[in-house]
Amino acid sequence: MAFGDRKSERVNFERGIHVYVMGIDGTWRRDCVMIDVSQTGARLCIDGSIEGLDLKEFFLLLSSTGSAFRRCKLVRVAGDQIGVEFLERKLIRKKPLKPQTTNEPA
Repeated sequence: MAFGDRKSERVNFERGIHVYVMGIDGTWRRDCVMIDVSQTGARLCIDGSIEGLDLKEFFLLLSSTGSAFRRCKLVRVAGDQIGVEFLERKLIRKKPLKPQTTNEPA
């Protein structure tokens, strides 16, 4: 599958956008440049080697503080560029509230 094969339209960045990739457990972080992005994923140019990094699942940090991020998984590698797929946020199932009972007479 080529980088151009996308499920949704992509936006190319002429100069790239400086972002970071970080391990789910926070033990590693790398600078990178986002070359393009779509609703379902992105293409990144990694600064340095990705050898030894767990890229099964990781964070793409869109801000230096990590306040804007996407959870990702690696889908392809081509030299210093990687293709990532955004993972859906898992729906948090909340327990239904129990009806409140009172001991007060009606």
